[in-house]
Amino acid sequence: MNSRAPMLDIHTKAESMFATAQPIPTIDAYRHKILPLQAQAEVRNRWLKERLDKVIPALMRREGFDLWIVIAREYNEDPVIMTLLPAPAMAARRRTILVFSLREDGEAERLTLDRYGFGDFYTRGWAPEKEAQFDALRRVVQERDPQVIGLNFSGDFAFGDGITHTEYTQVMAALGESYAGRVRSAERLCVGWLEHRIEAELTVYPGIVEMGHALIAEAFSTRTIQPGITTTADVVWWMRQKMHDLGLRAWFQPSVEIQAPGQGFDAPAGGAEQQPRTLIQPGDLLHCDVGFYYLGLATDHQQHAYVLKPGERDAPVGLQAALADGNRLQEIHLAQMKVGRSGNEVLRAVLDQARAEGITASVYSHAIGYHGHAAGPVIGLWDQQDGVPGKGEYELFDQTCYSIELNITRPIPEWGNQIVRIALEEDAVLTGGQMRWLHGRQTAFHLIR
Repeated sequence: MNSRAPMLDIHTKAESMFATAQPIPTIDAYRHKILPLQAQAEVRNRWLKERLDKVIPALMRREGFDLWIVIAREYNEDPVIMTLLPAPAMAARRRTILVFSLREDGEAERLTLDRYGFGDFYTRGWAPEKEAQFDALRRVVQERDPQVIGLNFSGDFAFGDGITHTEYTQVMAALGESYAGRVRSAERLCVGWLEHRIEAELTVYPGIVEMGHALIAEAFSTRTIQPGITTTADVVWWMRQKMHDLGLRAWFQPSVEIQAPGQGFDAPAGGAEQQPRTLIQPGDLLHCDVGFYYLGLATDHQQHAYVLKPGERDAPVGLQAALADGNRLQEIHLAQMKVGRSGNEVLRAVLDQARAEGITASVYSHAIGYHGHAAGPVIGLWDQQDGVPGKGEYELFDQTCYSIELNITRPIPEWGNQIVRIALEEDAVLTGGQMRWLHGRQTAFHLIR
């Protein structure tokens, strides 16, 4: 580990798995833990009920909203609405209007103005045979007389900008001039709802991330790779097929890249589409980027493997030192993640400390949860290392999860001082005011013998 600064005590037991010779189970060993669809729906609905009961009223109080309207038409869904509907709902069904109204007792009344209903998750607020849908919305609003009404429009967050132009026009007409004047952007409600994780979700999340680590461990092994025969595309499609076979849904196409003497990096980490050589050979440094959804929660990982040359027992010392720099940058990053800080503040603090420690760093971390690049503060973009307007100004809250995504560059003496990039990404949680890894991190290369 890097000797430039003392280690921070932010490791978990799972971290040692990557730094020892202990065998890691194949991803197929987790097959029995992946629930049938009906059982998955039951788990997710149990979580949803708790989230609706606890998270919605707390967020409305925190952000100062009396009433929140979420509206969408079938197949043109607001990015928030599907996280508010119980399984097995797969679309908004014609037009669905959800209304959340904060009561005097601090709880939130939940109404649905749609033709089909959602069981006991929402109270039916519209009888189609008696009135038009937007007449029902007008009546519901007038009966509750809210002072601040939230609609999902936002200039910064796509997650808070789900209402279409047509729906916005019709809602505002239904509200009338008086109530239309009380409408405010609900972007912070949207982001807060999506980013907040309840304890039940956090209990399960580490096991989901563990499956991601097992997937990479098998992909970066001789069970998958035969140097001289296997290409990077072969590994990419092995990962994609394995996720599909297990019922895990990829949220982006995985990637695998090679760095080797004479072949460096020439694109954002995980973004290389064309490489001079894609056939994996001894002496290669491999990098992967892969993520999937399970139980509605996303993973996102970047790790490295080294293909041993004949007679080698480990990666060159220079590469090990580069990985140590990457691990040190991770530690700096986690230590700077504090509740109340903005994403831009965290970015500046991390890069300043890395620079002071002589680490050439780039940081582009993001929230993770219901989406891969999820709702929450953006902590740098690979092409915006001076801060991100808007999304980078949003602050960190407790009970939220992040992909700590970053890279370092360093000359490697064994490669003629060629610059190598170590790009790492691991999932972590901010809970109780402290950051911790959801299931460890890579601290030693996967070795392909």
